[in-house]
Amino acid sequence: MVLERQARIATRPLEFRDLADPVPGPAEILVRVAACGVCRTDLHVIEGDLEKHRLPLVPGHQVVGRVAACGAGAARFLPGDRVGIAWLRGTCGSCAFCRGGRENLCGGSRYTGWDDNGGYADYAIVNEEFAYAIPDRFSDAEATPLLCAGIIGYRALRRSLVGPGQKLGLYGFGSSAHIVAQLARHRGCEVYVATRSASHRRMAEELGAAWTGDTWDAPPVPLDGAIVFAPAGEVVPPALRALGKGGTLAVAGIHMSDIPPLAYDLCLFHEKSLTSVTSNTRADGEELLREAAEIPLRPWVTTFPMAEANDALLTLANDGIRGTAVLVP
Repeated sequence: MVLERQARIATRPLEFRDLADPVPGPAEILVRVAACGVCRTDLHVIEGDLEKHRLPLVPGHQVVGRVAACGAGAARFLPGDRVGIAWLRGTCGSCAFCRGGRENLCGGSRYTGWDDNGGYADYAIVNEEFAYAIPDRFSDAEATPLLCAGIIGYRALRRSLVGPGQKLGLYGFGSSAHIVAQLARHRGCEVYVATRSASHRRMAEELGAAWTGDTWDAPPVPLDGAIVFAPAGEVVPPALRALGKGGTLAVAGIHMSDIPPLAYDLCLFHEKSLTSVTSNTRADGEELLREAAEIPLRPWVTTFPMAEANDALLTLANDGIRGTAVLVP
């Protein structure tokens, strides 16, 4: 599925095309795609919320498949091994951020389905050092959201500083939040969910949320920390107001509309903190996959044929997906 020009998803900008199979270069692996998760970041790339890095482009960065071939020098995986390809696909490896364990902030980083072709296709390639071994507990479709929604949610949960027994707020309840809710509850946290979608509130309740409400409803108790997944800046002030003293709000989206003015005494006083989340490190991915398998976490997925990528994305844009949409070749 190829994007020639950025446009609103309602215009169905992705086109089904036959392309030559990609050829793995040195240290790269060729992956035959079994499933690719649909992410709101794909929507931001397609619609132009994120500036174009490459056109034409094959989107998709939550890829699960099997190694079909190995480029020169690639020896980490063997043909037939099941692997995942995630958003972060390359860094410089030598800057201060890379050397300091913060490769997610590398100025030379590259991203799947933005800088290079992604997984809305039969085949995809990636440097073997940025591929993940997929735990056997998960089916191909179930594993896909772990590779972005899960990894980003995992990092956002860490950035929120919420620990066992504390109260976590989630604003927006899509693919990432439904994974974080399961992680947090496994760690003994109480989860409070605010989202505009009644169906997503019901989903949160099914996953054990202590409370659910509309986006603008105040939780019944002060929160120790919260995460905003909704790409709407106007959600930030009520989320900050919902925090108790010393609480931290993590903003998890790669794109967000402008945040309106904040009332200092209501939103930031009493040592409240506001922080953002930028991409992920490979360590985040390895840790998330390990913990998800141990729980075991249950991703909720809805599958679509690959050729119906426009329909899947349009349904996502209209908040019509429970969990994660997954494209299957």
